[in-house]
Amino acid sequence: MPKPKKHKVLDTRPDSSARRRYFAERAEALTETIRHLVEIESPSDNKQAVDRLGELLAGRFEALGGHAKFHRAQEVGDHLQVDFTGKSGKPVLLLGHMDTVYAIGTLANMPCRVAEGKLWGPGVLDMKSGIGLMLHALEALGTWHENDLPRPVTVLLVSDEEIGSDSSRAITESLAKKSGAVLVLEPAYGPRGAVKTARKGVGEYQIKVTGKAAHSGLDFEKGQSAILELARQIAAISKLIDLKRGLTLNVGVITGGTRTNVVPAEASAALDVRITQMKDGAGIDRKLRALKPFNRKCKLAVTGGLNRPPMERSAGVAELYKKASAIAKELGWRLEEAAVGGGSDGNFTAALGVPTLDGLGGVGEGAHASHEHIVLSELLRRAVLLAELIERV
Repeated sequence: MPKPKKHKVLDTRPDSSARRRYFAERAEALTETIRHLVEIESPSDNKQAVDRLGELLAGRFEALGGHAKFHRAQEVGDHLQVDFTGKSGKPVLLLGHMDTVYAIGTLANMPCRVAEGKLWGPGVLDMKSGIGLMLHALEALGTWHENDLPRPVTVLLVSDEEIGSDSSRAITESLAKKSGAVLVLEPAYGPRGAVKTARKGVGEYQIKVTGKAAHSGLDFEKGQSAILELARQIAAISKLIDLKRGLTLNVGVITGGTRTNVVPAEASAALDVRITQMKDGAGIDRKLRALKPFNRKCKLAVTGGLNRPPMERSAGVAELYKKASAIAKELGWRLEEAAVGGGSDGNFTAALGVPTLDGLGGVGEGAHASHEHIVLSELLRRAVLLAELIERV
C-alpha cells in the first residue's frame, strides 16, 4: 500500500523583505510614537510624572492584546508589567525603563524635534526610542501571527533605573527567572549600532574621615586634618586600579572642611567602582573595607557596596548574539557587539544565568546630554531585528 503523500505546510508569514516594507510603511507612525513619549517628561524623582507615562503606556500595550498591571511603589513611579500570551514556551522578557535623568521643564530649552535625519530630545535615546520599538514590534507580530504570538512575551518597564533600580530590582529578577531570554531595549552602542554583550558591574562607596578641628593659626598642631587624611586614602585607593582586569575606581565627589582658618574635622569622598568579573567584586570590597588611617588620630569609615553585578559574556549571551547577528545578516547588515563600562538592569538578569542581550534600542548619541538624539533611518532595521528575535529565541 503506497504511503500517503505529505502535504507541504505553507508559511504565510511575510519574508524579511516584506517585513522591512511593513515597517518602512509605518516609519512615520513609529517616529510619532517616540516623539509622543519624549514629550511626556518623566524624571526619576517625579513620581507623578512617571506614573502619567506609565498609564499611557499601559493603555497602548493593552490595545495590542497585552494584560497590564502595575507594581506599586511609594517613592518612585509604579513599575509597569504587561503580559502577552503565546503558543508555547517560556516568555521572552522585554526589559526597559520609563524614567529619564532630565528635570521637568527641560523640553523648554531642549525641544523634541526632527532635523538632519535625527529625532532630538531629552530621553529619546535613553530610552524612549526603545519603548517605541517594543510597541511597534509587538504590533507587527500580532499582525503577522493573527494575534497568536509564537511564544509568550512579558514587558517590564521600571521607573527607577537611572537612580539604581533599588525599588524594581526584585521584580526584574523574579520575572527574569521565569523567562527563556531577556532582550534589553537600552540604546545601542556607538554609531554602528552594536548590541551589548558585556557590561561592567557598578559599586558605590562612601569614604568618611573624622579628624579634630582646631584654629589653623593659634592651635594648628592640636588639629588633625580630615582632608589631609582623605587625600592620603585617595592616593592609596588609586593604586587598586587594574586596567588589564577592567577594574577601575574613581573618586568623583569630595566634601570637607568649614573655613580656611579651621583645621578640618570632617571630610568624605564618593567612590565609583567598576568591575568586569563578579569575582573581582568581593576582592575590591574586602580591600576597601580593610583601609586603615595613616594618621591614627583620625577615624575612617567605609560604607556602600556593589550596586549592579557585571554582565559577563556567558554562553547564553553569546548564543543570543549569534541569533541576532544571523537575523541582521539576512536583512543585509552586520550587527556588531560591544563590551561597555556602564550598567543597566540587564546586569541583574545576566547575573542570574538568564540569556540576556542588551543594546537593542535606538542608535544615536548624547545620552544624558543636551545633544541627545537618535538616527531615524536606523529605526527600521532595529524594529525588524527585535520582532524576529522575539520569534526565534
